[in-house]
Amino acid sequence: MKKNRTALSVVCAVFALMLLVIKELFFSDSVNFYVTSIAILLLSLLPFFISFEHKKISAREITLTATLIALAVVGRAAFYLIPQVKPIAAVVIVSSVCLGAQRGFIIGAFSAFVSNFIFGQGFWTPFQMVALGAVGLVSGIIFKYIEANRITLSLVGFILAFALYGIIVDFSTVISTYGNNIDLNAIISVYASGAPFSAAFGLSTAVFLFIFGEGFIKKINRVNIKYNLLGDENEN
Repeated sequence: MKKNRTALSVVCAVFALMLLVIKELFFSDSVNFYVTSIAILLLSLLPFFISFEHKKISAREITLTATLIALAVVGRAAFYLIPQVKPIAAVVIVSSVCLGAQRGFIIGAFSAFVSNFIFGQGFWTPFQMVALGAVGLVSGIIFKYIEANRITLSLVGFILAFALYGIIVDFSTVISTYGNNIDLNAIISVYASGAPFSAAFGLSTAVFLFIFGEGFIKKINRVNIKYNLLGDENEN
């Protein structure tokens, strides 16, 4: 009965968000990009949270996941005074290497959400949640097929933090700056001005991964194996 109510609530939420997106895109005189973008972002987040919600998760796994989220948040807060130099993406990438793509997405999305209680919540929060979640998701997929060492961690970390995270988050700046007057020149100007900041974030992520990545992975894997947190997944 509880599962049925949960499923019904999810279906209603998805349906409402889809109607909102369709209305704004096709049946409005002027598109409200704020509302439309956030609705689309929420739709992209739902499948991961729903899938994670229906898994059988032990208290130990929840504890480890919460600890990694807290570590990512603390890492971002500790470097508060140094713009763009944050280890949050590095923690998310290492977590996804050890725990898989889906958990990496969850850790990334929640890390952005929770840390913004320190840095400030706003319409940019869903963009940051999807961006960091995407970093965790893609890095988890990549390192499923290649070995994680200093070089590969640094290279992948730089590309994902610079390109993937930067593209998604900078789009929130496009919307906030130009609203409904978005055109190609507007997009190019925002991404061009944001490129140095994205590059700094990518470089700092690569440095953190180069110095701490392998050691951090060994620690998480040791806890994972000791307590068999992922069950049968450890055998794959």
